[in-house]
Amino acid sequence: MSSLSGKVQTVLGLVEPSKLGRTLTHEHLTMTFDFCYCPPPPSHEATSKEPIMMKNLFWIQKNPYSHKENLWLNQETEAIKEELLYFKAKGGGALVENTTTGISRDVQTLKWLAEETGVHIISGAGFYVDATHSSETKAMSVEQLTDVLINEILHGADGTSIKCGVIGEIGCSWPLTESERKVLQATAQAQAQLGCPVIIHPGRNPSAPFQITRILQEAGLYLIRRNYWSLLNLAVTWNMISLVLNSFITNSTQILTCLMIIKELKGCVFWWMRAMEIEF
Repeated sequence: MSSLSGKVQTVLGLVEPSKLGRTLTHEHLTMTFDFCYCPPPPSHEATSKEPIMMKNLFWIQKNPYSHKENLWLNQETEAIKEELLYFKAKGGGALVENTTTGISRDVQTLKWLAEETGVHIISGAGFYVDATHSSETKAMSVEQLTDVLINEILHGADGTSIKCGVIGEIGCSWPLTESERKVLQATAQAQAQLGCPVIIHPGRNPSAPFQITRILQEAGLYLIRRNYWSLLNLAVTWNMISLVLNSFITNSTQILTCLMIIKELKGCVFWWMRAMEIEF
């Protein structure tokens, strides 16, 4: 694995970090979100089954999870290609594609997009939230799950030779399920062996990052590489931020932390996104 050290593994192969350019760290270019489907009221059932068109666009915007076709985000590859070309033309160079097993990761499409646009695409290994875990995934031991993660990075994902470059985003619910706990433990063990970045989607509860941090550390997560946390829709406290940063600072020489923070001030909600790199 020394051949991977200091490199970024994209769907087209290894790249020097200096060649990446401006990088987006959390994108979904192609995926499906069927597990979030919410059946509409009986009176709206016919509308929910219609193709997306102008006459039902308002209804879909108001009921995005009740229209199945609206949850199939894998049908417009040409449009995604156009967006990537625009991204590159405006100075973009790379992105991390966070779609994992359970929400229809498609590494072959990612490879095609990278070839067509010249944008470096890093695919994510692993599993999303429990609701998307197959019966086979839930039956796996931590050791078996670890082997899957390592194989997706060293040999290829989804029956191909196209390799992932990060672990995640690993999906967690609240409360955390037993299957998700095993995946977290496997994530820690795989990362300890590979030294690759980890991306975690915590459950929507302020306590979730604390619980996840403890599980990862107890399972052996090696905090020496860049670790990304997806802190979305959480009332993030400064204690939470301190916990995450102190965990990294204690064990790391270089940190790239992406935080999305909700700060309540005078009844208003402010979103602050900042990427910081700290040298010691």
